[in-house]
Amino acid sequence: MAEGRIIKALSGFYYVQTKDKIYQCRGRGVFRNKNITPLVGDYVTFDESNPDEGYIQEINSRTNELVRPPIANIDQAIIVSSVVTPEFSTLLLDRFLVLIESKDIKPVIFITKMDVITDEQVKQIEGYEKIYREIGYPVELLSSKRASELTGLEHYFTDKISVFAGQSGVGKSSLLNALKPSLLLKTGDVSKSLGRGKHTTRHVELVKINGGLVADTPGFSSLEFNEIVMEELTDCFPEMRERKESCKFRGCMHHKEPKCAIKQAVDQGEIAHFRYEHYLTFLEEIQNRKPRY
Repeated sequence: MAEGRIIKALSGFYYVQTKDKIYQCRGRGVFRNKNITPLVGDYVTFDESNPDEGYIQEINSRTNELVRPPIANIDQAIIVSSVVTPEFSTLLLDRFLVLIESKDIKPVIFITKMDVITDEQVKQIEGYEKIYREIGYPVELLSSKRASELTGLEHYFTDKISVFAGQSGVGKSSLLNALKPSLLLKTGDVSKSLGRGKHTTRHVELVKINGGLVADTPGFSSLEFNEIVMEELTDCFPEMRERKESCKFRGCMHHKEPKCAIKQAVDQGEIAHFRYEHYLTFLEEIQNRKPRY
């Protein structure tokens, strides 16, 4: 028996990386019977049937998993937002942040195309950068030229499994290509009529970048809060999570309840007003969600 991590899944084969080599493995029938699918990122135990081949016997428990791309045990999600084409949106950024927080994945924010905006817009983005940094999120402001340099960002990837996330057209594939030119990922042009990029993804694989592993397929293509319950939403906003115990009522939803520590922090400027507004928007969306049977 040997142990390793699945770094690629393709046509029913799982490519398992051990310390010194990669084995092409199949999953045991028992997984199919239990409706369990081995995922890229899984730590597994396998037996070697032939040199370089094997059968996966066990899948270790996962810290988290995504459906798109199908991947497990992610350390961080790098959210790529552009300042223009498509235009920067705190609502969309917060939607990504909430989804990532709900999966117990650490978010990192990269804001691209900083070199093509006015000084006034730069100041506005720097204002948002300050707010998100104060919440505790790492934020990097990048120019479109710097996508080909990316010096000084290596530490984000070392010893971590990362997945990129973000709206189509923000430059996820360009960043991945800049980090590892041999990937040759197709970059989707932003369609002028729709304002969104063409789909350019393929099978998922973990590739070595700067001492870590990065999924070569961007994640979080669905931005619906189907798996988040109302009571968990506060925990997806770190600045609210750390204050919720000070609310007068247990189970406070920070909306219409009196003596709410969150609303007080918003009034005092300790929580950004736009973040609180987004919280209320998402709360209403979850409340109005149609039940699934």
